[in-house]
Amino acid sequence: MPNDAKAAALRILLLQIRDSEQVRKEELSSFIAYSGLQDYQFDVLNVFDTPSFTGDVLQGYDCLFVGGASEASVMEPDTYPFVESSVALLQYCLSRDIPVFASCFGFQLAVLALGGRIVRDDRDYEMGTPSINLTAAGRKDILFHDTPDSFPAVSVHKERAPELPATCILLADTPACPHAFRVDEKRFWAFQFHPEVDRATLVERLTYYKEKYTDDDGHLQDVLDNAAETPESNGLVKKFVERVLLADGNSRS
Repeated sequence: MPNDAKAAALRILLLQIRDSEQVRKEELSSFIAYSGLQDYQFDVLNVFDTPSFTGDVLQGYDCLFVGGASEASVMEPDTYPFVESSVALLQYCLSRDIPVFASCFGFQLAVLALGGRIVRDDRDYEMGTPSINLTAAGRKDILFHDTPDSFPAVSVHKERAPELPATCILLADTPACPHAFRVDEKRFWAFQFHPEVDRATLVERLTYYKEKYTDDDGHLQDVLDNAAETPESNGLVKKFVERVLLADGNSRS
């Protein structure tokens, strides 16, 4: 099948962890825009609407995208019952080598799915557009090999992985924590930063969720004033589509 036709035939399921209608729409639009695909190619499973689900939801889709969250915690499965189903869905993808692109909350879910741990920082956590540093493995990775080192990316999170599970290949980090990994021998990438979020969306989202991240207006304004544009990070979504989903041998689950 010619690549244009193959691209048009792709079907993506977005596992969305957003309760706000405004941010639901914004996140989906961002994934669509940076993937280079069309809106008809995406369907959404929002865990606030459907907290319990199984791997069957992936029938007919070529991959799973997982977004971020500002209204939930992977460390509180009793409060957020969809955490258990989400972790199980990622394990289902791993067992069948279904391609996965997981961002922020999705990164944390992936760490749990692989047997790792997540910790919470109530102070001195990343918020803004820090420089992401590539590892030696990252400089050879199919997604990152032509990405410049120390590139800015949107990162806003109180929870992080202090280390990665053994099956993960660390691709990028900051002094604060691991920021990108691939599961060894799987088509599974996870990012603590937000490849789907650009500077304009960061400003909008931090303004919307201000009370969840800071009660210091001066600190928030400093973050917004110093936020950088993030083209290298945003380009990773389309690279995943082109280099993983459209690569020879990919097939629908």
